[in-house]
Amino acid sequence: MSKLQIHQIRNATIIVTYNNKRFLIDPWLMPKDYMAGFDAGVNSNIRQPRVELPISIEKIVDVDAVILTHYHPDHWDEFAAKAINKNIPFFVQSEFDKDIIEKQGFQDVRVISENGTDFEGIKLYKTNGQHGKREIVKPLCEQVGMPYDAMGVVFKSENEKILYVAGDTIWCEEVKIALDKHNPDIIVTNSCGATLINGERLIMNLEDMKEIVAYSKNSKIVASHMDTVSHLTVTRDDIKNLKLENVLVPDDNQILVF
Repeated sequence: MSKLQIHQIRNATIIVTYNNKRFLIDPWLMPKDYMAGFDAGVNSNIRQPRVELPISIEKIVDVDAVILTHYHPDHWDEFAAKAINKNIPFFVQSEFDKDIIEKQGFQDVRVISENGTDFEGIKLYKTNGQHGKREIVKPLCEQVGMPYDAMGVVFKSENEKILYVAGDTIWCEEVKIALDKHNPDIIVTNSCGATLINGERLIMNLEDMKEIVAYSKNSKIVASHMDTVSHLTVTRDDIKNLKLENVLVPDDNQILVF
């Protein structure tokens, strides 16, 4: 059996080694402080990313495939578009996102299906979530012309444990459905509690982490999307201080092996 690895790069950018294939997920590769804070979020005066990349872009993009969970500016940027091989297999959540990525010159863009999409002996499944409470946050996204939806991805193979990368979502019914359907051994959560100025969280906060841990007692949970965006409200130390069983909080450039 090969070794499943999760290499925490920065923010939601991770490299997953699965069935001996390397997947780059949500590459946000700009330098520290390159971008202004999000106007609609708390701490909008803080520039982002708050930290530099821990390794070179050349090393980060040396992978077999790319997965973009959603087209938001803290998950994809012009530095990634420039650095990544335009012929690489590139997985997205929708025809909308596929069209955007193809217009940036990528030649092999594929939409992941909820029923499973095959790649090199691996089955990838799209899962759903709520990027903040749907009834509140979706209309706000539509007002500013930004897509609301963000997928999660489940990895399955005969040779590996089941991995669920939940993506940008709060704890919600859609996440429970994904957990019940796929019964993952390992879950990656985006957990910095990114919050709008109206107080609505966009991704998991401490209470959400408690919920998913209670619901998934037999899974290892990896907290990602930490300590980098302007509008965070939860830090790595906050999660560590909860002392939740089975929760791992990797530092940037740390590699977890399962």
